[in-house]
Amino acid sequence: MLKKRGSGVLLHISSMPSPYAVGVFDQNVKHFIDVIADMGFTYWQVLPFNPLDGANSPYCSPSAFAGNYLFIDPKGLCDMGLVSESDVKDNIYTDSPYTADYEFAAQKRLSLLKKAFLNIDENLAKEIKNFEINNPWLTDYSVFMAVKELEGMKPWWQWSKNHARYYDCIKDIYSYEESAAFWKFVQYIFSKQWSEIKKYANNKGIAVIGDMPIYVAMDSVDVWSNLPMFLIDEKTLKPQKVAGVPPDYFSSDGQLWGNPIYNWSAMEKDGFSWWISRLENALKIYDTVRIDHFRAFASYWEVPADSTTAKVGEWVQGPKMKLFDKVFEKFPDAPIIAEDLGVFGEDVVELLRDTGFPGMKVVQFGFDPNSDSSHMPHNAVQNSINYVGTHDNNTLLGWLWEASEEERRFALDYAGFKGDNWGEGGYQSPSCRSIIETVWKSSSNVAIISLQDMCGFGSDARMNIPGVPEKNWRFRTTSQTIDNIDKDYFKKINSLYRRMYPAFD
Repeated sequence: MLKKRGSGVLLHISSMPSPYAVGVFDQNVKHFIDVIADMGFTYWQVLPFNPLDGANSPYCSPSAFAGNYLFIDPKGLCDMGLVSESDVKDNIYTDSPYTADYEFAAQKRLSLLKKAFLNIDENLAKEIKNFEINNPWLTDYSVFMAVKELEGMKPWWQWSKNHARYYDCIKDIYSYEESAAFWKFVQYIFSKQWSEIKKYANNKGIAVIGDMPIYVAMDSVDVWSNLPMFLIDEKTLKPQKVAGVPPDYFSSDGQLWGNPIYNWSAMEKDGFSWWISRLENALKIYDTVRIDHFRAFASYWEVPADSTTAKVGEWVQGPKMKLFDKVFEKFPDAPIIAEDLGVFGEDVVELLRDTGFPGMKVVQFGFDPNSDSSHMPHNAVQNSINYVGTHDNNTLLGWLWEASEEERRFALDYAGFKGDNWGEGGYQSPSCRSIIETVWKSSSNVAIISLQDMCGFGSDARMNIPGVPEKNWRFRTTSQTIDNIDKDYFKKINSLYRRMYPAFD
């Protein structure tokens, strides 16, 4: 896997066609898999499956292990006999099919799941118990969510004294047994439904590329239950330093993420057991895993907790191969993709070389007319993943419209585009196709394109703008849009540029 020429499509579950305000694990996802398999794609890339934060981002989650209950298919619950057809109809969303409405979905799905929970029979209860035994993280997560509900959904450091301290709270675990049982049920259903989708994809020859955020949210079960593993004052329960990145391509102020920083020395003494467990869980959920902001394992940008921007900070050495030596002991051939974008130095290059993980190239970053960027397709090495654009980039057409005239001319000349209609979008956009084919020709083993760029959509279809907290993650599509993709074209370029080798041996 990842060592043969292939190609993939980037489309998150939330963006899938669905009658339920966000995409769910249903027949629409299977239809999407059918379509990309028919075009000769061998990979499907998704964003993190973790529960969302208050801005609907999957990159700052309350759990590094749990799944997002919004993706649970209401009809699937009905098919199990846990809810009625009228309950399912109550989850149907009647507004725009092109925009995800997380607030509507959260309210409806949680209410539906609580109804379903009341109808568990003895056999299902046994299955959930077995699921819990095989997923040790589930106990802490279920207690965390039960107590969070009890505490009015406040962040854990604002909980009452007997709850805020993990070891005090967990002593009284039986007090939360019924509420915690609900959250165990939710995760069981999530896993059951996703396993069916993944099996379907694999049987069609499609491998799933998952995404792992490097950091977790301060208000997470991971921090609450593993306080010594983070740089947090155990008396005040406040972070000493927080994560971010310095000024870069996306933001002149840098990006102040605010996630707590890992206490790497404490983790090393523990044999990096939390990371090993996290990777083990991810490799059960996905076929291969992209680790977001991988460069932080080499060195990371540490910002004082009281800073208002990420401009003020310093680079601090990460665990480097100390961590990955342990990873390789457990997973000798771990199929991991390193997201190595942004500002980095020789330490990141060295870590990539030592791990052997493929890094990433993004063609939009390469179109600097005054440099010979490593992101230009002619500089790509085989052991890399080449992107037309990631979830953080503008769409390809949107980039062409917003680029400077010099950048746009360079990009179009580089891609061999002829003609004056560079601004034409749509399924047969000639300018987009010229750049897509340039990526497909590259030496990179794997090439990835977002569904938006397959359709020639403009910047209004962009998934995320880094550093901007509002109105992100809302792109959704329809079955009609997926069916209108020029299947013959993508089948042709996958064949022409030899990107149809199977992901699985």
